[in-house]
Amino acid sequence: MNHKAVYALYSNVVSIGATGAVDANGNLVTIDMDAVNAWVDPEQYKIDRVYPSMQEQLDMQYWDSVNGTTTWKDAIDAVKTENPKP
Repeated sequence: MNHKAVYALYSNVVSIGATGAVDANGNLVTIDMDAVNAWVDPEQYKIDRVYPSMQEQLDMQYWDSVNGTTTWKDAIDAVKTENPKP
C-alpha cells in the first residue's frame, strides 16, 4: 500500500498497520485502492530530477567561462525540462 497516497487522500488516517488504516479513535478507515493507485505524488518531480554532480557542474561552469559556452545552463535546463513541476 502506498502510505504517502493514503495519508494525502485520507486526512483522518493517523496510522497504517497490519490490519489497515486507522483514525485517531482506532477505527478502521475504508480505503479506495483505485484512488490510492491512481494518486500521483505532486513532489515526484523532485525525486526524478537527477542533476550532474557538483564537481561536474563546477567543471562545466569553469569551461563555460573560459569558452563562452552555456553547457552548464543547458544541462540544468534539460533536467528541469524532462521533469517539470506539475
